[in-house]
Formats: sequence, structure tokens, C-alpha cells
Amino acid sequence: MTVAVKSSLPALVIEQPPRLVRAIRLLPSEATPDEAAILADELSGVTAMVAEKFTNDRTAEGIQRALLLTVGGVSLGLEALIQTETEGDLDAVDILIGEGAEHAFQAGFRLIRELAALPEDSLVSEYDNDPVYAQRRLKELFVDICTADPGESWTGYERYLGQLEQRKSVQEIVRAAEWLRANHYEGPVKDPDLNAEGVIAMAIIFAVEGGARITARTGQREFERFVKAVRKHRPDFEAGWAELMARIPAAHQKVVAQRIDNYRQTCTVLQQIATPASMAQLFTEMENYAGSELDPEYP
Repeated sequence: MTVAVKSSLPALVIEQPPRLVRAIRLLPSEATPDEAAILADELSGVTAMVAEKFTNDRTAEGIQRALLLTVGGVSLGLEALIQTETEGDLDAVDILIGEGAEHAFQAGFRLIRELAALPEDSLVSEYDNDPVYAQRRLKELFVDICTADPGESWTGYERYLGQLEQRKSVQEIVRAAEWLRANHYEGPVKDPDLNAEGVIAMAIIFAVEGGARITARTGQREFERFVKAVRKHRPDFEAGWAELMARIPAAHQKVVAQRIDNYRQTCTVLQQIATPASMAQLFTEMENYAGSELDPEYP
């Protein structure tokens, strides 16, 4: 009888230094001494600029932090500028010699700035548009992604790509909610604070009544009217959702359709609306979905 033996060998760890470091290692064979000296001067200039704007440039610690940010910022830009991954390090050398270190750094910082402009989650407040808060958020994101120790592996570009995908998904949710607010049946809702998931939940739940009327925010009185109408007329939920989807622009249909599919199976408000559940119970359930978009007070 053969017994399988589980290997206790450690997993193979692949070294992945920052792209700038990998490119610098190739300079002796790919660049002239003058080109290497110019690049060194450019990197010193970028580090001084980063120290002035993002760290304390009057301390050794501030300069050290600026160096780590320069390595990561330039590496992030190189990753974005590289055309062929198979020759990535050589491409990086060509970019550094041909375009310069500052060009690569600016390309990397531009990615961070664009990323910081995307919503981090679907709860949006007026502070998200405050310039001081936005600048702080930009700096924190820059430090988080671009701090790169030259002697260690760096995953900043992969983390950037992961955050970019996640934030674009959130942006789709926010934009769908903003469209629903703009088309609210009583007129546009202009509150700067936005619970995007709450707005979408509100619209989907109220859509089961039928008529394709878009409800993006409401209060207790309207919710009670809605519950009584659904209990009395027992509308076809699927027909109501189809009417809603017919009004939704193509750009937002995916987000709304995904949530309809989810609520079709799990929404406790819709599951309990035809039961003897009290209005207070249903209102509490609705708050779990709509959050701040549901006003607990009578208008």
C-alpha cells in the first residue's frame, strides 16, 4: 500500500523588488555612465520634492520616508508605462533614460490622484468633496500604496489595481443611486449625504407596487401607504421590477438588476409584507435596507 506523504517544504517565494530597483540593477549593461549619473540626479530631485510636499524635509527620518515614497511612486509609474511585461525591466530602463525619473513619478502619482477621486464606499458625505479632506485622503493613499523599501518585495501595483477595481464598482453603485435620486417622483433629492445602497434598495422595494414610479427617499407616512397598497392589491412584484428596469439607463441596469435578484430571494420587507407583521416591524426592517434614506418622522 502506498501512503501519500504531504510535503513540508516551504512554498517558493519569488522576490519582487520595486520596478525601479529592478531597472537600476540593469543600468551597468544598458546605460552609459553619463545616463546613469543623470538618472541619479533626477531621482535625488524627485526625492527632495517628495520630502518637501509629503514628509518633513528637515529631518533624516523625513528624507528616508521620502526616499521610500520616491521608489514606490516611480515604480508605480513604470508599471503603468511599461508596454510588454516580458521585457518589463528593460522597458523600465528605456523609460527612465529616455523620459526621465520625474516623468515616471508623475505618471504614478497621477494614478494615485485618480484613484483617490473615486469613492471608497457607497456612503458618501459632504466631507468627501471638502478640499482639505480630499487632500488628506490623497496623501494617505499615496503613502499606503507607494511606500516601497528598495531591499524588499513590493506589491503596490497589485494593491493599486485591486483598489481601482473595487472603487470603480463602488462608483457604479453611487452613480446608479444618483440617477435614482435625480428621477425621484417628487423631484430631485439634493442632499449631499448619500447612502447609495439605501437609495437603490428603496427604489427596488417600492417598485413592486407597479407603475414605474421611482422612489429614492421617503418618510413613514408614505411607507405606510405603500404597505397598505401592496397588501390590498397584491401586485406582481416581477412586473413592477420590469417596469422599473425599463426606466433605468443601460449604464445603471447591471447594478440595479443584481440587487433585484438578491432582494427577490432575501428581502425581509417583501417577505413579511403579506404577513400579519405590524407596521412598526416592517418599518424597522425597511430601515435595515434604506438606512438614512428613510425618514422616521412624519412629513
